[in-house]
Formats: sequence, structure tokens, C-alpha cells
Amino acid sequence: MVTYILYLVTTFLVLGCGFVFGFLRKVNEWMYLRKLGEKRHFLPPGDMGLPWAGKMLSFLWAFRSSDPDSMISSFISRYGRTGIYKTLLFGKPTVIVCAPETCIRALADEKDFKLGYPETTQELIGRFHDVSNAKHKRLRRLTAAPITGSESLSRYIDIVQEVITASLDEWASLDRPIEFFTEIKKAAFKVVMHVFLGSEETDDAFAEKLSLLYTDVNQGLNALGLNFPGSSFYRARKAKKELEKIIHKLVDRRISMREKNDAVDRTMDLLDLLIAEEDEDGSKLDKEEIADILHLYLLASHESTAYAMMWVMICLHENPKTLEKAREEQVQMLKRRDPTKKGLSIQEIKQMSYLSKVIDEMLRRVNIAAALYREANTDVTMNGYIIPKGWKVLASLRAVHMDPENHIEPKEFNPSRWENQRSKAGAFIPFGAGSRLERSNPKCPVVYFPAPKPKDNFQARIKRVV
Repeated sequence: MVTYILYLVTTFLVLGCGFVFGFLRKVNEWMYLRKLGEKRHFLPPGDMGLPWAGKMLSFLWAFRSSDPDSMISSFISRYGRTGIYKTLLFGKPTVIVCAPETCIRALADEKDFKLGYPETTQELIGRFHDVSNAKHKRLRRLTAAPITGSESLSRYIDIVQEVITASLDEWASLDRPIEFFTEIKKAAFKVVMHVFLGSEETDDAFAEKLSLLYTDVNQGLNALGLNFPGSSFYRARKAKKELEKIIHKLVDRRISMREKNDAVDRTMDLLDLLIAEEDEDGSKLDKEEIADILHLYLLASHESTAYAMMWVMICLHENPKTLEKAREEQVQMLKRRDPTKKGLSIQEIKQMSYLSKVIDEMLRRVNIAAALYREANTDVTMNGYIIPKGWKVLASLRAVHMDPENHIEPKEFNPSRWENQRSKAGAFIPFGAGSRLERSNPKCPVVYFPAPKPKDNFQARIKRVV
């Protein structure tokens, strides 16, 4: 009798909870769709989730689990392969686009879409987010020249080699494993600091201070906007304010140096180039724009380069045949060069075709940037559905890269796929011998949020082999 009563109570509670959650989902959907009028009938399929939370818990759970594709997979299984789904993320009605054609449309159409990152992210990356399309194009023209192209890369290649070689020598001298991600992040940030700020601002103590502050900012980029002491967003905002003071002082000091001609004999770094650069109309960037650009570049390059370098190492280590083929390409290149020559050149880097495929395959397989965000400037029709004006758009790059309809055996790491495979438009949208790397824990679990990395930061031992 007692068992029967417990069974009835349990059944009642389960059914009651199911009814309550179902009712709340319907109420939440009604709250967001009622104001759309007849347009609501042309929205993409999907699930708006619970009031306020939406599908945020499912989104975070997917990326904190071992299956970051689970949320998109659930939409596909429930609503079919429409390539576009409605939901509620970061407290905003959102459309997820996850097919090549829908992602390309959302990312490339600057007339119908603008940048639409969550408000927490916008606050942390600065004013660059809110500029008009015309001003954004102007800023791109002014900032692209100093850091892109063979001439610009040639200017920085020596410092890259110097820092990385010194770091490898240091790691190889140790008789213990290192946290590869932590150490390569330090090395990469030294390079970034030198390129952006020059040798005067790159002492280890200053670089480490900035690196720690940017680590706090990075950890708050995709956090919920819970602003209380101890939360990721609180630490990120505090770090951002301190970084603003530091960067403004750097910009003011450099402008003052140039006005006094104290910078004549210096090698031009990115900060100098940003101060001096002018567009075809003769207009220059003001101090606030320079500071914002510098902050954005330092933020964007702080961890992304380290993630890429770490995952290339992991992929090569876990795929010996790929490693051997990449090494053979380097051996053949060394045989062709003048034996008296030291260091790499841009021309030689361009000849590393297989290594380039390894990097592309890593970007596709790992998906360091899993998604990009946009916002609809107007009502947009896509795949027969309407994206209402003001709704956020999440372009799921990972879903595109891991879809078997776009890439054969997508979970397999196979750089050779880029030799013969002709990918459909939009199917790939991603943003050396001397040492041997030994991974201490090849089975270490991987976390995918806010970016994919092993939980142990990739414990590795570096050994010199030549």
C-alpha cells in the first residue's frame, strides 16, 4: 500500500512538473511572439525555453559537457534540417543559423545585419562594437594595412622566432611537464606586446600584468551578466576598467613622444602606425579610437593564438602519420635553402602547404570560435522564414564544420581532405624541428566553454631532439 502511494505521488509530481514547465514555455513564447502580429507565423521552428532563462541552461550545458553539439542536434531531430531555429539566449530572442548558406548570409550581409554580441560582451570589448557600417569600414581600412600582408608580416617575423625559440629552449631544459597552454599563452602575448607596443613596453612584469587582466576579461565575455563580487563578469568589468587606464596612458605617452620627435629613431610598432595612419581623406584616428582598437586587438589576440598553437600540437601528437608528413615537408624545405641561412622567411612559410592544411583542419575540427553573433537591422527573410528586426542571430560555425553533409567523417582529423575535397560555399568558416612534445595525459577530458581546451591545460614535456 505504501509503495502504491509513493508511486502515485511520484507520478503526480512528474506529471505536475511536466505540466508546469510546458505551461511556462508556452507563456514565455507568447510573451515574445505576441508583439510580432502576423509575422509570428513565419518565424523559424524552435523552442524559446523558460521565462528569462530561455535555452541558456541547455546552451551552457552543451558546451560544458563532452558533447557541445547536443543542443543543435536536438533542434535538428525535433524540427528537421531547416538550418535556422528560434530560441532565447542571453535574455534575448535569438535565431540560430547553422547551415553554410544561412551562416554566410548572416555574416556577410552588412546591410541587413550588424554585430550583435551579448550585452556583457559588448561592454567588455569597448565602443568598437557600436560603430556604424561606414565608420567600421573606415576603421578597417586604417587598421588592416599595418598588420596584414606579406610586408607587414615580414616586419614581425624575427621577433616571433626569437620569442618562440627562447621559450622552447627554456621548456626543454626543464625535467618536468609544463602546462603547455599557460606557457604558450605567455610566449604568444610577448610577441603580441612587441608587435603592438614595441620593445619599450614588453618587460616581463608589465606583460604578465596585462596578461592576467586580459585573462579575467576573456573569462567574462560569455558569462551571464551577474555583477556581484566573485562572479566572472564582476572580475571582467574590474579588469576592463584597469586596462582602460593603462592603455590610455600608453597612447598619451606615445603621442607626446611623437610630438616631441622622441620616437624618430624607434622601430615603428602598431601603436605608432595607428597614430600616424590616415585615410584617403587625410583624416586620422582620435585618441579614443586608438585606445579602443588597441584594447580590442590585445583582447582578441591574447588567448586565441595560444588556443590555436596548443591544438595544432595536440592534433599532431595524436596523429603520428600527420606529424611525419608535416615534418617531412619541413625537411625538404631545409634541403632546398642556403645552408648558411638562419631563420625563416615569409616566402618559406608560404611554401608550407601541408602545414597550412593541418592548421585549417585543426580550425575546422576544434572550432576555437564556435559561434559569431549578429543582430537584424530590419525584418529579414531567410530560407522562407522571417528574422524580426532587433532579434539576435547566432551563427553556429561549429555546427557547419561538424555536419557530415558538409564534411565527410567530420569527427576525423584529416588534413588531406583539403587536397581533393571541394567544399560548398560557406562550409569552412574559421577566423615548428628541434623539439618533440610528449603529452602527459592524452585522455584528459576536454572542456568546450568558453573555448575548447583540455582540463589540465595540456600537460606536456618538451624535449630537444636535434
